[in-house]
Amino acid sequence: MTALLTILSIATAVMLFAAVESIRQGARTSFERTITETDLIVGARSSPINLVLYSVFQIGNPTNNVTWATYEEIAARPDVGWTVPISLGDSHRGYRVVGTTDAYFAHYRYGRSQEIALADGVLFDDLFDVVLGAQVARELDYRVGTTLTLSHGLGATSFVNHDDKPFRVTGVLAPTGTPVDRSLYVSLGAIEAIHMGWQDGTPTPMSRLATPERLRQMRLTPESITAILVGAKSRVQTLRLQRDLNRYASEPLQAVIPGVALSQLWNIVSVVERALAAIAGFVVAVGLIGILTSILTSLNERRREMAILRSVGAKGRHIVALLVSEASLLAMIGAGLGIALLYGGLALFRPLLEARFNMGGIARVPGLYDLGVIAVVTGVAACLGLIPALLALRRSLADGLSVRF
Repeated sequence: MTALLTILSIATAVMLFAAVESIRQGARTSFERTITETDLIVGARSSPINLVLYSVFQIGNPTNNVTWATYEEIAARPDVGWTVPISLGDSHRGYRVVGTTDAYFAHYRYGRSQEIALADGVLFDDLFDVVLGAQVARELDYRVGTTLTLSHGLGATSFVNHDDKPFRVTGVLAPTGTPVDRSLYVSLGAIEAIHMGWQDGTPTPMSRLATPERLRQMRLTPESITAILVGAKSRVQTLRLQRDLNRYASEPLQAVIPGVALSQLWNIVSVVERALAAIAGFVVAVGLIGILTSILTSLNERRREMAILRSVGAKGRHIVALLVSEASLLAMIGAGLGIALLYGGLALFRPLLEARFNMGGIARVPGLYDLGVIAVVTGVAACLGLIPALLALRRSLADGLSVRF
C-alpha cells in the first residue's frame, strides 16, 4: 500500500509538471496564432503592442483614428490584395462592438488557417443586424432573434445607450478560442447610424430625428475607422508595404506585422508561465521527497531482512543496489503513469481545449521532453535512494542477526 501511494504521488506530481509544460507550449502557440494570414495591421501611430491589443484583442483604446480617405487609398494600392476595416468605440454589457464588413469573416484566420464559421443564423444583412461571438451568446444567453441595445463607450456600465436604435441578432459564430468569441459584430454603416446626430460623444436633439427607417434609406459612409487588416498580394512585398505605410505622408500611420507584435507581447506576460513551471517543479520535488520518506520509514522494519541477506553472502553493493533500484523503480513507474494520464486526459478533452481556448498546438503523443522528465525523475530518485541504502548497509553490519528495536 505504501508503494502504491508513493507511485500515485509521483504520478500526480509528474502529470502536473508535464501538463504545465504542455499547456504552456499550447497557450503560446494559440496566442501567436490568434490571427494568421494577415500580413499587416494598420492604425494610428502608437506602439506596436498597443495597436495589436486594441485591434485584435479589443483591449485598450486607440490614440487616434484613420480617415476613410486613407483607407480607400491603401485598399487601392496595387500591392494590396485585400483589406478589412475595423471600427471600435461601442459595447454591450462589457463586450466590445466591432464595426466591420463581410470581408472580416472572409479573410480573418486563426489557428491553423481556420476560418470563422457560423454556428447558427446568417451574417448581418440589415442595417441593424448584429452577429455575436460564441462567448457573448453563451454568457448572456442570447440566440438568433434576440433584440439588444448597444451602449456608447467601452465600460461594462454605460450611462449613454443607443436605445432608440435596437439591434436584432441574426447569427452566432462558432467558438474559436480567440477574442472573436468575446465581441459583437455590426456593419460599418450601423456604427455611423447609431451616432447620427451626435456631437463630441453625446447625443443632440437631432439624433432623435434619425429614425431607423430614415437611416436605412441613407448611404452611410464613415469619416474614420480604428484600424485596418491588410493582406498583401505577395508575402515578399510585405516589408516594403510596411515601410511605405509607416512613411505615409497624409497622416501618421503605423503598420505592424501581427506575428512579430504577438511574440513581443508574449515575452511580456511570459513571467506567469515561468512561475507556473517553478511551482510544478516544487511539486515534483515534494513527490521525490515522498519516495525518500517512504523508504526511510520502512527501513526500520526491514533491518532483520538486511541482516539475513548479509548473512547468506550478500555484499554491501547488493544492499545498496536493492534500495536504489527500489527507489528508481517506484519513480519510473510513477513518472510513466503520470505521463500516460496526462496524454489520456489531453486526448479526452482536446476538442474542448481547441474549441474554447484555441489550443491546437498541444502535442498528441509523448515526445523527447516527456521521456526526459521520466529519465530525470528516475535519476534523482536513484540518487535519493542512496541515503536509505547507505543507512541500511551500516545498520546491517552492526545488527548481525539479533536486531533490537
